[in-house]
Amino acid sequence: MSASGAGPGGSGAPAGPGAAAGLAAYRPELRPRVLLSDPLLDGAATVHLIKDTGSGNSFKVGPKEHFLIARMDGRRSLAEIGEEYAGEYGRRLGDAHWQQILTMLGTKGLLAGTPAQPAPVTPPEPRTLLRGTLPLVADADATTARLHRIFGFLLTPWAMGPLLVLLVAMEALVIAHSGELLIAVRELFTNPVLLTGTAILLWVSTALHELAHGVVARHYGGRVAEIGLRWRLPAVIMYCTVDNYLYLGNRWPRIATAVAGAVMNLLFLLPFCALWIFAPLDDATHEAISALLLLGSVQAFAMLVPLPPLDGYKIASQLAGATGLAASTGPYLRLALRRSPEAAAYPRRARIAYPAYALGTVLVLAALVAAAVAGVHHLLTA
Repeated sequence: MSASGAGPGGSGAPAGPGAAAGLAAYRPELRPRVLLSDPLLDGAATVHLIKDTGSGNSFKVGPKEHFLIARMDGRRSLAEIGEEYAGEYGRRLGDAHWQQILTMLGTKGLLAGTPAQPAPVTPPEPRTLLRGTLPLVADADATTARLHRIFGFLLTPWAMGPLLVLLVAMEALVIAHSGELLIAVRELFTNPVLLTGTAILLWVSTALHELAHGVVARHYGGRVAEIGLRWRLPAVIMYCTVDNYLYLGNRWPRIATAVAGAVMNLLFLLPFCALWIFAPLDDATHEAISALLLLGSVQAFAMLVPLPPLDGYKIASQLAGATGLAASTGPYLRLALRRSPEAAAYPRRARIAYPAYALGTVLVLAALVAAAVAGVHHLLTA
């Protein structure tokens, strides 16, 4: 029986007289638009995320359910999937279990041959003078695809390798001249014209930051749902929503997508760094570019702080292989500090990932505070 032969029950499985006899031969198939994630930590549990990109609906399942669902490709029969399941978990599923799973998938519209589920209706955010969002393009995915065709060559190793070397060299210069650059930042705030120009350049850098997320996600097969402006006055920023970020291949494409914004911020500074080093500039312009280099570098690295909703948090979550990393870390640490038996019940991966995230975050924040204190001290004594 093909997967398109949905039974009258709407689950996509055989129904009616003789259903049990035909169940073993049934070959269920997921719709092509259904995405499955890698295993992710969720508190003490391990889960997989499933998303129907047609409707936008998503939900969590456990490893056993994922084992079955991932094999519903229209080629394997339930009998064959059941044999694999028995070999992996040491037990066989009865007809009632299969009917329950298939009914759930069919009800959610995830099986080929079942009615598609409508996309959830999300009322648009009220747009006021103080806050709101405004999409800028009609087809964000097509826009990102065009940008990828133009700039995608930069993502190849032969192009990205030299660029990363230049970025490391630039940041070494910024650190070596940090005292001079701090004074330039102080002076910048006394010149309204140059301050405005620098602020505009930093805003352009944030816009490119967002587009970089979309282009890199597109490079790895992602889909960009929306590009637009979001304002919470006085802040107005650009945003780029990657619809299937959590389902991009393995963790490394997702990390590359998350880090792309900060890399773009630094790439934006490269031409200004070249001017700062090689061009004969007047004092005011030299100081303005000096300030831009420091502020732009701070802007880039601030996005890598591992706190939600920053890019650094997304990177940390992917390294840990966790969903809700920050929310799961607190409860685990409280249990561990009390030496609760519940902490020992967490999987080994969680017992490593949650303390490592907490320690890493504390170290990063301590380094930022130390850098800020050192900067203030330098300005006060300069």
